Amino acid sequence: MSQDQVLDIFRNSEALLEGHFRLTSGRHSNRYVQCAQVLQHPPYTERLSRHLAALLRKGVGLPDVVIGPAMGGILVAYEVGRALGVRAIFTEREKGLMTLRRNFVVRPGETVVVCEDVVTTGGSVREVIDVATAAGGRVAAVAALVDRSNGQVDFGVPFFAALSMEVLSWPPEECPLCKEGTPAIKPGSRT
Repeated sequence: MSQDQVLDIFRNSEALLEGHFRLTSGRHSNRYVQCAQVLQHPPYTERLSRHLAALLRKGVGLPDVVIGPAMGGILVAYEVGRALGVRAIFTEREKGLMTLRRNFVVRPGETVVVCEDVVTTGGSVREVIDVATAAGGRVAAVAALVDRSNGQVDFGVPFFAALSMEVLSWPPEECPLCKEGTPAIKPGSRT
């Protein structure tokens, strides 16, 4: 799939929003990618996940398990795992800390791919990497539907994205939209 084809899916799903947004990272932005708008369409989700799976197969081979953070990474991890024919699990926050629950495990020595819907600063992905490595897993790669950092985030492993884009973001104290008096909204899954 080309970047234009992926972008068309996001446009057709009305997943690209413009305004003043407070991101999960705490930063502010004038654009927001609402992957839930794409993920509500199983054919789009399957197509994008198969694309990520193909990139992963070619780039790092077949993992033992795919893992994603709740909420955004659950469907992506599941569909990428399905496309690769491997187990797919997810992490959740418990008392503010990312953890494996529901008897999910990463076994020592397993090769792991971390999947996410959108990467901006990579904070949630890094937390999942820490969970997987603490369990003895070997993280081989990260994959995301959207890389908002446009390739600037480094996880120490290969990073594959269906769509890479540069979206401006600022610390709240430097946000030009705040200075204009425009209120920021939080459209994502975490408040």
